[in-house]
Amino acid sequence: MDIITPPMIVMENKGSAMDEVLKGTFLLPAPGSLVEGTVIAKDKMALYIDVPPFGTGLIFGREYLNARELIKEINPGDLVTAKVIESEGENGYIELSLKEAKQAMVWSEAKRAAESHELFDLVVKSANKGGLIVSWQNLDGFIPTSQLKPEHYPKVTDGNKDKIGEELKKLVGEKLQAFVIGADPKEGKLIFSEKVLGNKSRKEIVAKYNIGDVVEGEISGAVDFGVFVKLEEGFEGLVHISEIAWSLVENPRDHFKIGDKIRAKVIEIKDDKVSLSIKALKPNPWEEASTKYKKSDRVKGIIIKYNKYGALASIEEGVAGLVHISEFGGNEETLKKALELGKGYLFTITVFDPKSQKLILAFHEKKAPAEVKPEITS
Repeated sequence: MDIITPPMIVMENKGSAMDEVLKGTFLLPAPGSLVEGTVIAKDKMALYIDVPPFGTGLIFGREYLNARELIKEINPGDLVTAKVIESEGENGYIELSLKEAKQAMVWSEAKRAAESHELFDLVVKSANKGGLIVSWQNLDGFIPTSQLKPEHYPKVTDGNKDKIGEELKKLVGEKLQAFVIGADPKEGKLIFSEKVLGNKSRKEIVAKYNIGDVVEGEISGAVDFGVFVKLEEGFEGLVHISEIAWSLVENPRDHFKIGDKIRAKVIEIKDDKVSLSIKALKPNPWEEASTKYKKSDRVKGIIIKYNKYGALASIEEGVAGLVHISEFGGNEETLKKALELGKGYLFTITVFDPKSQKLILAFHEKKAPAEVKPEITS
């Protein structure tokens, strides 16, 4: 994350004294941005920072307590970077956070590490059935079982998850060498791999692949956000959960097991990573749907999921529309009573744009028809 450079307000109208005063005034930094400044005073429960040209920043209360270990090492005159919590806080001070700024900078470093494939010495903190939890820069990282070297991979013949977990716990306290393969600060996910690439560099391997290529591989791991596909020794591509199938996929582990052979299409090559799609090799159901449905049609649908906007109803395999919560007065419980998961109902299409895969459905029945059985597979 870059430290912001304050933009200038440009005033178009001339003539008023206020306009002249406002000329050249800096906009206040937005919440979430990083600013740099000099510590000007250190109190028992407050740290004051000169943040030119914005004014004085203040770290106090919970933010002071959260960063007290950092603040112990800080003295007046030190240059620090902080994250803006409130642009105009108490008594006009800019409210800041040192801890959040440090976290933002660490995540930025993690993203750079994912691009450089730098190896790190990591200590295993704990283990679960899916892999190892390691510590990096005070962040918890995860090494999925599929990303372990052969010598660390749990030797469990029957695939029993409890036995796998017990084997992995034997590695707690050990030091492993691994590199970052995924960093998502929004989700708080930091993924590592300790698999080496042999004599070839990662760039050399990636250079062999092109967008649009159809490849064959073997499922080497499954996580909440997708599945890893072994394309060659020591090198894998990722099929994101949204690229597994045209229909809704809740858990990738329900669709594949380790060792399954699959075909996929290369859809993105970025930062020496190859992204794959399995569904791209299957007919797009929205194209066929465009010839069958239109606005105002009455359709049968089955409720497959709730989200914050309402309920998703599938009208056929891979084609689902949103029934907006506003139809139920914005009340989630009312919606769930009227539209139960797994049950079928009649709807009216109010918006249908197959190119953007957008479908909005209206539900007008107070009670669900008893015999609606959508001809789809969930």
